[in-house]
Amino acid sequence: MNRMPTVFIPHGGGPWPFVELGFGTKAEAAELLDYLRSLARISPTPLAAILVVSAHWEERVPTLMTHPSPPLLFDYYGFPKESYELTWPAPGAPELAPRVEELLHHAGFPTARNDERGFDHGTFVPLKVAFPEPSIPVLQLSLLEGLDAHAHLAMGRALAPLRDEGVLIVGSGMSFHNLRAFFQRGAEPQAEAFDAWLKDAVTRPQALREELLGSWQKAPFARAVHPREEHLVPLMVVAGAAGADEARVPYNGTFAGLRLSAVQFG
Repeated sequence: MNRMPTVFIPHGGGPWPFVELGFGTKAEAAELLDYLRSLARISPTPLAAILVVSAHWEERVPTLMTHPSPPLLFDYYGFPKESYELTWPAPGAPELAPRVEELLHHAGFPTARNDERGFDHGTFVPLKVAFPEPSIPVLQLSLLEGLDAHAHLAMGRALAPLRDEGVLIVGSGMSFHNLRAFFQRGAEPQAEAFDAWLKDAVTRPQALREELLGSWQKAPFARAVHPREEHLVPLMVVAGAAGADEARVPYNGTFAGLRLSAVQFG
């Protein structure tokens, strides 16, 4: 089986593809939608499963969502009624959990399971766009409390063998995530400067890439762009799993006028 790529995707705001949000432009939405739809063609060979690390789940230890038919977790607020009636009946992948646990344990990470939790919007919103008629099993993995960049790079390195087993590793977050800035003017130069740093960092050779990502707080306007880094840390898992693979930026657009990037390795 071909080695799967790893990918960090921007999942946008709440249920944005399915309701009128009242901010951003139709052209911006169309560009991001086109990119997310392209994920269905990311591999020339069929996917055995998708492992998703979403910005919207943090636990004390890496925790796997093992519900066989996960419900949707509508973890957003203040949106139209229809956004709480969405469906996306993707199968879970509890059979993949022991393999993920094995890899993480070998790297020194204790793990846990949650057999009740459903897909949060960092998972179901972008994947509903990419796979509207879902058939590929999806396993969601939590972030680690504390959001340490180096720990998440190490998690990704541990998970890298899954790529040779038909598993697509997806980090779902946002390369810019300051909610106040989306509704205020003046953040555009900060978003552009951080995005330029990020594109440079991910395209460096592995050792330097991990060094730069591990100290991301030193980037231009880092804390203005990410007051809290939960939406950036999924990139660390993806980058760790990438190994020596080179990166490219398959999407570089704007959302409500602020620069966003997706990153694909391999």
